[in-house]
Amino acid sequence: MVDFAESPRTPRLAAPVLPEPKDSPVETAFAAPPGTEWNRLDPVFTRYRRLLTALVAVPAAALGGTGVGLWLHWAMGVAVAVLVLLAMAAAWVTAEGTRRSWGYAEGEHDFYLTFGTVIRQLLVIPYGRMQVVDVTANLLEQALGIATVRVRTAASTADARIPGLRLADAAALRDRLTERAETFPTGL
Repeated sequence: MVDFAESPRTPRLAAPVLPEPKDSPVETAFAAPPGTEWNRLDPVFTRYRRLLTALVAVPAAALGGTGVGLWLHWAMGVAVAVLVLLAMAAAWVTAEGTRRSWGYAEGEHDFYLTFGTVIRQLLVIPYGRMQVVDVTANLLEQALGIATVRVRTAASTADARIPGLRLADAAALRDRLTERAETFPTGL
């Protein structure tokens, strides 16, 4: 009797894809600074992203589909509308993952910001390099009670924003960052 499990021709099933373990190189590279944890965005940010997507995609599908349908052929108009709505569905589904990818931490000497689902980024901004910290909120953000904190530095590539914070949390973060920026030397 032949044991087929031991046969070299038996195909092996791929192992299931599991989340990165806590001590993986990826998790270590994007870990919060020692002694801190990532502060995440408010869950309202997911609703904000979905509403913004719908406010743009639904009219684009209607107008684009109608325009192309009238200009070329009705079937092409339907195709354009379906493509726009599929893009909206993809943005709708990924909104929560986008929110979870954002995090910020206030270290002893630096401010840390991480974000990105496909391309992850980690920004480290020394408090002494911060020049302007401001809070902004568009009409939809105001209606939902959230705001964006923007940190500007001398290096234009290090400008950072933290969207989707509750208004009170955004104002408190702005005040803390401004205070810390004033107490640290500029290093210039």
